[in-house]
Amino acid sequence: MDSQHLSQLDGALPFSERHIGPRAADVDSMLDRLGFGSLEELMAAAVPGGIRTADQLDLPAPLTEEATARELRALAAANRPGEPMIGLGYHATITPPVVRRNVLEDPSWYTAYTPYQPEISQGRLEALLNFQTVVGDLTGLPTANASLLDEGTAAAEAMTLVRRGNRKASGPFVVDADALPQTIDVVRTRAEAMGIEVVVADLASGLPDGELCGVLVQYPGASGRVLDPRAVIEETHARNGLAVVAADLLALTLLEAPGELGADVVVGSTQRFGVPLFYGGPHAGYMSVAAGLERHLPGRLVGVSVDAEGRPAYRLALQTREQHIRRDKATSNICTAQVLLAVVASMYAVYHGPEGLRAIATRAHRYAAVLAQALVKAGIEVEHEQFFDTLSVVVPGRAAEVVGAAHELGLQLRMVDADRVGISTSECTTRSTLVRLLEAFGADIDLDAIDGTIEDALPEGLRRRTSYLTHEVFSSHRSETSMLRYLRRLSARDYALDRGMIPLGSCTMKLNATTEMEPVSLPGFADLHPFAPADDAAGYQQLVSELEGWLAEVTGYDRVSIQPNAGSQGELAGLMAIRGYHRANGQGSGTSA
Repeated sequence: MDSQHLSQLDGALPFSERHIGPRAADVDSMLDRLGFGSLEELMAAAVPGGIRTADQLDLPAPLTEEATARELRALAAANRPGEPMIGLGYHATITPPVVRRNVLEDPSWYTAYTPYQPEISQGRLEALLNFQTVVGDLTGLPTANASLLDEGTAAAEAMTLVRRGNRKASGPFVVDADALPQTIDVVRTRAEAMGIEVVVADLASGLPDGELCGVLVQYPGASGRVLDPRAVIEETHARNGLAVVAADLLALTLLEAPGELGADVVVGSTQRFGVPLFYGGPHAGYMSVAAGLERHLPGRLVGVSVDAEGRPAYRLALQTREQHIRRDKATSNICTAQVLLAVVASMYAVYHGPEGLRAIATRAHRYAAVLAQALVKAGIEVEHEQFFDTLSVVVPGRAAEVVGAAHELGLQLRMVDADRVGISTSECTTRSTLVRLLEAFGADIDLDAIDGTIEDALPEGLRRRTSYLTHEVFSSHRSETSMLRYLRRLSARDYALDRGMIPLGSCTMKLNATTEMEPVSLPGFADLHPFAPADDAAGYQQLVSELEGWLAEVTGYDRVSIQPNAGSQGELAGLMAIRGYHRANGQGSGTSA
């Protein structure tokens, strides 16, 4: 037997041979059919010499699958999720194991082609119809789309919808100063690109004077305040504007639906419906609209039709994702849907049902109410008397100290400013969480005594009185076995990589190897809040930095950013970068260099 070096004894096949179909013999056969002796000859004939480079790429050596998995586990371990209580639209949540294993980690769901073709997408279309039902019921508006990219994007899409759908009004788009900060930034960026004026105002003091085209109210606000939006909505309508409400879906199981309060559009995120934090995404955003605005709705809309034999069937009723085909009549050229995450969120609602969702929301609120009263008993001011799950706690000059003390105890809080700390409870909050919080504030209070004596802190006039999730699908799958069979039944109505190959390009994950998908569920990657301290995100920072560097090397650019979390957003970012370049060179606003 010939001697072999240790480097030749790795039993694993190279990654490319496992995941790129053609083997060496297949490549030779195709080259022979095309009349070329090698891949180099083929490339020389296909790629013009003027754009070819002979330089070797400065990239690290490829790793085996097992080595890659080890490195990814090490990166995840370098992150420190702690217990995230930062809030701002991102909350700890529990993905039901039956949903995690049979949707998020199941190739029959995550490798399926985008559901443009209803004949091979009936399972996902039913799941997305469930998603629309959840959103429509909880927001109190009749028509919801089948998900958007995230809450900030949904708010920006709502602003453009207001401009399209409201020909009566002109003027700026007014945004609640208590809106999520990332939402304000995304809205401003989109508005600046489209020539729309944005005014940020404290809506607790009323609307600013002058004309307006629409208003966005955060419900509840980023500070935790629950502002009754009815007065603002009524005044907006009186000025011929449209009212947009950015709402927390879980809060809407206890707070009255924005549609019942007069909202024309409701937007938000479904992240806390079982979708892990993932350091900020991906998460499915949502939008619902009042009657008369359906044709302006961006994204996908799943409808129920009948087939040639009269049987019910699902289809995309408004295929507005292919916006470039409609050109000037498009509702949006830069929106994206998160199908897989929308399915996870919808199945979270199917599994828990209306009673389960209400119980989860009640639990999160109760922990916040008990904490607030304990802090007050300790002589610490809580800024708002009425809230859902978020507190703004006043600690003059001590905010950094409190946040640091909480961090040492495994809790991530939000430092609003030098004098205030933000705290958000969640599905994952426990009694132990409150004990550690009080320790961080230097308070020693009997929680049980408080819990037995205080009332809830929801505003009486905004308590939910309308029903939701009354369709039988939300009461039929309480056991894990029933849920498992339902998910299997739906996936069997789809066509994905587990059945065969789809020769179409799309933004699905159908070509991701299992080794690349497994890290999604590692706690270090899944449970980290996007606003966690930078030191707690060392693994993510290394991953992002290395990937950006490799992409820059491959593309030949000086720098690469992976901040845009969809191709559509990348296109917009690219266009704005080009415009920024021209403006920096004195070529903006029609002027020449």
